[in-house]
Amino acid sequence: MGPTVAPSVVWRCLPFDALRPRTLYALLQLRSAVFVVEQTCAFQDLDGADPACMHLLGERLSPGHEPALLAYTRLVPAGLKYPEASIGRVVTAPATRGTGLGHVLMAESVRCLHSLWGVQPIRIGAQAHLQNFYRQHGFEAVGELYDEDGIAHTEMLRL
Repeated sequence: MGPTVAPSVVWRCLPFDALRPRTLYALLQLRSAVFVVEQTCAFQDLDGADPACMHLLGERLSPGHEPALLAYTRLVPAGLKYPEASIGRVVTAPATRGTGLGHVLMAESVRCLHSLWGVQPIRIGAQAHLQNFYRQHGFEAVGELYDEDGIAHTEMLRL
């Protein structure tokens, strides 16, 4: 599953109402930096779903400093976006790319989702160029490619 030199990360999975303002700011800043700015994609990130979701945070802790957010996913309960539970807004900080942190993030996301809501199928809307990445985590493409905000996507399912 790629390199295994990911930085030391502490994982927290929190409901929206437990996110402290600085934590919420950090996760929205990371999502915006990658999904809007880096991918040059104007889209409505704040889609109203966040309050109903769980938020998985991968942070580096340094004494005397605010935690540094390195990785994040939004865990979506079944029935909100798809009939199945979902993992969305999958993002790692640009400085961590190539370290294997994305693979650790996906494994932790699946583990956390199953811990919260039981072992069940998980459906994602994946950027088409990332299908091989998600296949390494048990997801298989289902359906046709579709355009979402100017980026080719495909739904993938993990049974």
